[in-house]
Amino acid sequence: MYFNITAQKLGTNYSQSSVDFVDYLEKENKGLEKEEMEHFFNQYGDEISANEVVKEIDGNTAKLKKKEPKFYSITVSPSKYELRKLQNISEDLKLYTRELMKDYAASFNREINGRPVAVDDIKYFAKIEHQRTFKGTDFQVRENQPFATKILELKQEIRQIQRGASKGSIDRLKLKIAKLEREAPHQQNSKRIVQGMKKEGNQSHIHVIVSRKDASNSFSLSPGSKHKASEVEMHGKKVKRGFDRDQFFERAEKTFDKTFGYKRNYAETYKAKKDFVKNPKLYFAALMKLPANEKAFAFKMMGKSGVPLVPNIPTSKAQLALKAIKQLRKGVEVAVKSSSIGI
Repeated sequence: MYFNITAQKLGTNYSQSSVDFVDYLEKENKGLEKEEMEHFFNQYGDEISANEVVKEIDGNTAKLKKKEPKFYSITVSPSKYELRKLQNISEDLKLYTRELMKDYAASFNREINGRPVAVDDIKYFAKIEHQRTFKGTDFQVRENQPFATKILELKQEIRQIQRGASKGSIDRLKLKIAKLEREAPHQQNSKRIVQGMKKEGNQSHIHVIVSRKDASNSFSLSPGSKHKASEVEMHGKKVKRGFDRDQFFERAEKTFDKTFGYKRNYAETYKAKKDFVKNPKLYFAALMKLPANEKAFAFKMMGKSGVPLVPNIPTSKAQLALKAIKQLRKGVEVAVKSSSIGI
């Protein structure tokens, strides 16, 4: 499970409308019949129109300045292992989203009228998507890049020959290009993986657009707050503030596991991924204590996600070589960032 929470990003000053972002989330519906479309939904409603989403989000921005985000985007990407536990992808992900947003509300260290923030205080709309494309940060695209660069150079040579600016054999250059296309390390359906290519398999994920202001348009609820959980004195009163992302991500995993009876491997947990980046020794020490079958599955998942693995996996803390740890940490940092884990 990968999570990403980002503030509205639409230039130097934040746009005064969510219309562009909502339109982006409608991209998979273009060309489909109504019964085939995935509609927006919230805690209690289904089949909410894009126009209504824009109207509700844009009309809930009281006292926000031009340079403050009007909404946040939450992206939730279940792994292929997690998706296999779902019986009805769209309906199950809707069910999970509604439970997830309870965890989101509970992760605010805030009070509204003397009580903790509840899900009914959150104004949000969500959408299920079923397609994904390869990004430039994906390890498959990065490792194919040297081949892509050489192919581009050869294609430029061909254009120069066609314009009469240079001489050479176009057929010979085309053969070189075909050879490079085949030799690129990462292929999908016998084609070199490139940025923008649709990923095969089940790519279902969740997009949530959540208002910066609460449902009453009176209180600011920012998941981008740098304050995890603290109190500050304002106008002579102590006020709670902050949003605990770690708590949110960890609760969200547990909610998924409980809702769908999913048995999460240690390597899949948010805490494990954080430990892997911040303290690889601690991560491997815990990993080596796993039962043999769970350990094997953990390394299988790590390999699939592009994490570089040393040839001989260490069996104890004493065998963790510093050079190997540095290599692993560097690789994991890239893998985590490209997966939008949201640390």
